[in-house]
Amino acid sequence: MIRKAIISDTENILKLVNRFAEKDLMLPRSPQEIYENIRDYSVCVEDGRLVGCVALHVFWKDLSEIKSLAVEESSQGKGIGKKLVKKCLEEATALGVSKLFVLTYLPELFQRLGFRIAEKESLPHKIWTECVKCHKFPSCKEIALILDIPTPS
Repeated sequence: MIRKAIISDTENILKLVNRFAEKDLMLPRSPQEIYENIRDYSVCVEDGRLVGCVALHVFWKDLSEIKSLAVEESSQGKGIGKKLVKKCLEEATALGVSKLFVLTYLPELFQRLGFRIAEKESLPHKIWTECVKCHKFPSCKEIALILDIPTPS
């Protein structure tokens, strides 16, 4: 079941995301970052256990970012990542956002869902507000991908 995250999910989100960050597969998050942005997060819960998470962060009037997509190893291959990304797409569409982007080390899932590789320089709001503060800047190896969201007719 995919649902919006609640405060009590914070510890499990933090553990899941940072377990992948330790493997250098994503960027780490702090408890403060999770708490401050808990409204951005959706989670997948199976049998009362949090097995996946994702965040949708609004960046600008026409631009949102998918962040912290993580699915527990034992739950991978079941389509949970795809469902979490689609949840973000639904939310972005409902908000009226026209572009959705992600920075990732693993672009394949996003490419299968229609995202296209883009230059990081095409995301100046992201680069100059967040990336410049990252310990991996400017030599980050994340790949930028963008999805244009069709406007409802």
